[in-house]
Amino acid sequence: MMSIVFLSIALSQASAAPVADHAEKRSSIQMEDVTAPSGIDFVTTSGATPSTQILEVKGGGIAIIDMDNDGDFDLFFPNGSLLGQPSKGPGARLYENLGGMRFRDITGSSGIDHHEWSFGCAVGDYDADGLDDIYVACLGPDRILRNLGGGRFADVTEAAGLGKENLWGTSAAFADLDGDGDLDIYVTNYVECDPAKPIPPAHFRGLEVINGPRGLRAQPDLLYENLGNGTFADRSEASGIRTVMASYGLNVAILDLTQDGLPDIYVGNDSKSNFLFKNLGKLRFEDIGTRSGTATNIEGAEQATMGMAIGDVNADTLPDILTTNFSDDTNTLFVSRKDGFFDDRTSQYGIGMPSRTLCGWAAAFVDLDNDSDEDIFIVNGHVYPQATRANMNSDYAQAPLVMSRDGERFVAIKDSSQGWLNNARRDRSAVFADLDGDGDQDVIVSGLNEPVQVLKNKHDGKDDWVIIALDDPTHKGNRHGVGSRIELSIGDRKQTRWIIGGGPFQSNNTPQAHFGIGPEPQDATTASPVVITVIWPDGARSTSTVARGKRTVVSRPAPLAK
Repeated sequence: MMSIVFLSIALSQASAAPVADHAEKRSSIQMEDVTAPSGIDFVTTSGATPSTQILEVKGGGIAIIDMDNDGDFDLFFPNGSLLGQPSKGPGARLYENLGGMRFRDITGSSGIDHHEWSFGCAVGDYDADGLDDIYVACLGPDRILRNLGGGRFADVTEAAGLGKENLWGTSAAFADLDGDGDLDIYVTNYVECDPAKPIPPAHFRGLEVINGPRGLRAQPDLLYENLGNGTFADRSEASGIRTVMASYGLNVAILDLTQDGLPDIYVGNDSKSNFLFKNLGKLRFEDIGTRSGTATNIEGAEQATMGMAIGDVNADTLPDILTTNFSDDTNTLFVSRKDGFFDDRTSQYGIGMPSRTLCGWAAAFVDLDNDSDEDIFIVNGHVYPQATRANMNSDYAQAPLVMSRDGERFVAIKDSSQGWLNNARRDRSAVFADLDGDGDQDVIVSGLNEPVQVLKNKHDGKDDWVIIALDDPTHKGNRHGVGSRIELSIGDRKQTRWIIGGGPFQSNNTPQAHFGIGPEPQDATTASPVVITVIWPDGARSTSTVARGKRTVVSRPAPLAK
């Protein structure tokens, strides 16, 4: 994120892309800022403006959660504080989804009284009671909020055996890492930091700037095993994740990246090599980041990874990884190969040059126009308040980068008629879901001391989408099927999605898969059926035919009696 080391620019990255036609045309992606009527009138807190310390520049995440099992997604914002009162911030906020892109603040009645300086969050039903809970990564001991039902939560951190570490937690993820049917927790941690002891500034391009993370002491990540009785045990050492040198962890994605049927852990580190912890079974892991090609970019340069997205850019059913990075570098696309290696294909897909002047954070592969291929949505914003194009080739406030899929490449959309697309902000986190039930993907964005932004997708297609949610009654602790792969087939057209642990940045992904499938043929009698195949976390498969324009819950069949 804040490395002050210049990264070299490979000629292949700079020259491979052909000159693009920059003439503006109406994009098929049309979204509208509906923050004002949404009922979300919340301005995040993350230190003072302008920032002077590294603690102030990360912002806070967003938890997207169906807290009441009514089929729509509610929102939780962890929120931060000020340097002089790190544990006495304005407090987290919880919003209930009322439908139609309207939300209601129910923090006061929810039982949530969380004022610690907080960053990332994860969502999962850790106690298998049918209600999703929230893990909050904090400066200091992390917290877990148990869902009591009825829109109420209780802080049960100590009872759950958590909160014993006094670190700076940035992101977290729930996933079944040992295959026993319940959800374990992985937490990324950052640097040693005492708000009462300001860190002297560094110098960058002749200017005094915020110091870090290089030169500061890194903190180790954490892995907690779910014991199945409502408590967790720290397995950070025994699992092998502490066999690597502690790094500057900012984000995590958990899914099977090594094609062996076991969930692996990909960790985005700031200004250092990323980790890919291969699952060896029995809750043991080995870092294979370097030999898998995912630790650094094509030049072997360590990057400052913040956001991470998982998609399938070449339709081979294997997961590809997009990372967002600091300015004067590029975002990076790692495309998986059948032999387990990942190739840096950033230039080939047109992703590099549009991102070079930006400092990227939350990222997602998401089909915004339901045309059956995924687009890219990235929020941006620099960390140095002094940043301008003149002195750093990068502005402090930055607009989002939205890239539509155009053949074999992604192309940044330009549309002066869409104010949100041209609105420069200090954004950090974002979550993506169909929040109003109309079949397209909407966006919630959280910035650095900025108003939360609500973007409604204005796609006007009909029945050109499918949403798949999973229900696994045989593994109630992982009923959403985290770790599953979902394949959609319509004739010879195929798409793949993953239900992953982790999220775009300091946030979580929704536990469902959205597919844009394009319009139905005029002659419906000749239309191919929409076939869904679910590869569950333990390798079991189920196949079903689903309706267009519907949200379908696919339940795992009960095992045959022996």
